[in-house]
Amino acid sequence: MKDYNIYKFSLSERFKYILTAVFASAVISYIFYRSIVFFVVLLPFSFFYPKFITEKLIKKRKQRLEGEFKEALLIMTSLLSAGYSLENTVKESINELKLLYVKPTYIIPEFEYMNHLIFMNIPVEKVFEDFGERSGVDDIKNFARVLKAGKRSGGGLVPIISHTASVISDKIRIKEEIYTMTSAKRYEQKIMNLFPIFIVLYIDSTSPGFFNLMYSTLIGRAVMTVCLIIYLFAYYLSGKLLDIEL
Repeated sequence: MKDYNIYKFSLSERFKYILTAVFASAVISYIFYRSIVFFVVLLPFSFFYPKFITEKLIKKRKQRLEGEFKEALLIMTSLLSAGYSLENTVKESINELKLLYVKPTYIIPEFEYMNHLIFMNIPVEKVFEDFGERSGVDDIKNFARVLKAGKRSGGGLVPIISHTASVISDKIRIKEEIYTMTSAKRYEQKIMNLFPIFIVLYIDSTSPGFFNLMYSTLIGRAVMTVCLIIYLFAYYLSGKLLDIEL
């Protein structure tokens, strides 16, 4: 099954991100240097762009898996409360998840895989432990640890799992609420990141030659280089400010 700590690009994905990087290089070359030579220098780095954003894509995939796992936990809690065993809960959760999600998901194939392993007489706690390690999501790992400890203690497993599932679900729900509340700011961030470029293009189109001095002199190019550094730093910083960890 899939290791969520590793992201493998499809051919179409790789081409899409490389094309995006080539376009960004062209825009930067035109806005800050008006130089084909600088574009040619930047062009090879475009092929490394997919590797550069791999961590971001992995994080985004884990966030989606975490949200789907929250829904699965809620379903499991209700089934356990109804008297189902933990093994049957995994099996029955698949049908409920298929009713909940129409589009392709990560959690349904995972539960189908876990159900297959349970059918092969692999202990359910080991199944969830494997899922937790592959997922790289702390909440899934914590649930697997609690499940393993509950199995070893031989105590009231259902109340322990129900309580743990409730706590983890609340934590994931709070994360989702924070992300929703900051979504407007994220949109504003994207607009503001593009705003300086739009200003330069607007002035350049309405007042041709206004920036010629910045591209034809050594001091002008040095100033534009400093502007580029400040712009990239502001782009990086704006992303970090909205990257809220819980």
